[in-house]
Amino acid sequence: MEALSIWVVFGATVLWVVAAIEAGYRLGRAARSRSEDEKESPVSAIAATILALLAFIMAFTFGIVSDRYDARKALVREEANAIRTAWLRSDFLPEPDRAEAVGLLMDYVDRRVAAVQSRDIAQVRAALVEAERVQRRLWDMAVVNARKDMNSDVAALYIESLNELTNIHASRVSIGLQVRIPAGIWLTLYALMVVSMLAVGYHAAIAASRRSWMMLILALSFSLVITLIAALDRTEGGYLPVSQQPLEDLRALMDAGGAAPAQ
Repeated sequence: MEALSIWVVFGATVLWVVAAIEAGYRLGRAARSRSEDEKESPVSAIAATILALLAFIMAFTFGIVSDRYDARKALVREEANAIRTAWLRSDFLPEPDRAEAVGLLMDYVDRRVAAVQSRDIAQVRAALVEAERVQRRLWDMAVVNARKDMNSDVAALYIESLNELTNIHASRVSIGLQVRIPAGIWLTLYALMVVSMLAVGYHAAIAASRRSWMMLILALSFSLVITLIAALDRTEGGYLPVSQQPLEDLRALMDAGGAAPAQ
């Protein structure tokens, strides 16, 4: 799904739904013309059951991407706090390491924001590579200074803040770029959608109903929900990006050189 444009996903889903309804309608008309024994009530019950299954799997899938989206928002706040802590504790480093650490942390924030704002996955990965380079340089400086005084509590606190920064970065990369809805769930979702729309069209024909624009409304409704799920499942630079305001506020604070506000 990631390789397809979100508009392609929407258009293809609409076509699949409309085609399935039309196929079911034609099957129903053919069955009704051959025999009057086909009853509406059993067909209606079967169609309703399949639609209920479709609604369940759609709600289940939406829950997955919604929880992940909330996790991504929470991680932005946590990362801003971790960077702020490392930035404040860098004041205890001797010069010129202190000035370099502050500059690196400012550059790090810029790269984290740029990685999310870009919709080009290649640019996202390039920004992440540079961010990890900054992490390694910050760590190397912290290790050198810690070895000068192995019993320094200040050095231990600074290293702890860098550890937290690195761990949150790894979590953001995992949730934002690597974790996706499994292909089996997508296959089940589309299979149930096609079967349920076949049942809807079949029931409409058995009930001697005409084709109407309501079927198009039904197709658009299901397609919009599935497209929303696909959009939420995209990378962090996708169509529904997570706000980076906590990082942007931190960057402004760094430029001002003031004390960090309590959060």
